[in-house]
Amino acid sequence: MEFRCIDECSQCCIEREYYPNKKFGKIGVLILPEEKERIERLAKMNSLDIKILPRIGISNDRNSTPTKILAYQMMGVEKNGNTCPFLDTQSGDKSPHNGFPCKIYNDRPLACRTYPLIESDPITLDEKCKFCKEHKTADRNLNSEAESLLKIKEQMDTDSPFIWRFATEIGETEDSNMFESGWFLEE
Repeated sequence: MEFRCIDECSQCCIEREYYPNKKFGKIGVLILPEEKERIERLAKMNSLDIKILPRIGISNDRNSTPTKILAYQMMGVEKNGNTCPFLDTQSGDKSPHNGFPCKIYNDRPLACRTYPLIESDPITLDEKCKFCKEHKTADRNLNSEAESLLKIKEQMDTDSPFIWRFATEIGETEDSNMFESGWFLEE
């Protein structure tokens, strides 16, 4: 079956999730270091305030903090971390599938270009995606997503012995007592 966005859906640009658990808060859109400056420039061109936090770091010493950032994350505009700042929910314009349009669609981050692909061998799709819920599988029209995923994996490959994850302290109000903030060593 060929993958295509479900009519009137913008869910992947709106709903953020807790990962790997609520302690870490909600994650934002993955931004690679070489994308960060471009995304910040695009935000400025669109008169948008964006919040980019670290996401994954590495170090050679377990008793330090990360010495290199492998990935950042762009947080949503809502207090709970939801809704990408580049999602146009105000103008009344529509995307080709009648959802909210992306203001930077042609320049969107690799992570956005990858979705809903989570793994390429075997093909694994995000089960939270409305298309995936309805159809369970797709095996066509995922070439560009697979290429984007490969680029992300290449950038995230490291020999560093210590990998760190950043806790955002962002999420639903009722979960706030569980949140941590700052760097945590992956165990």
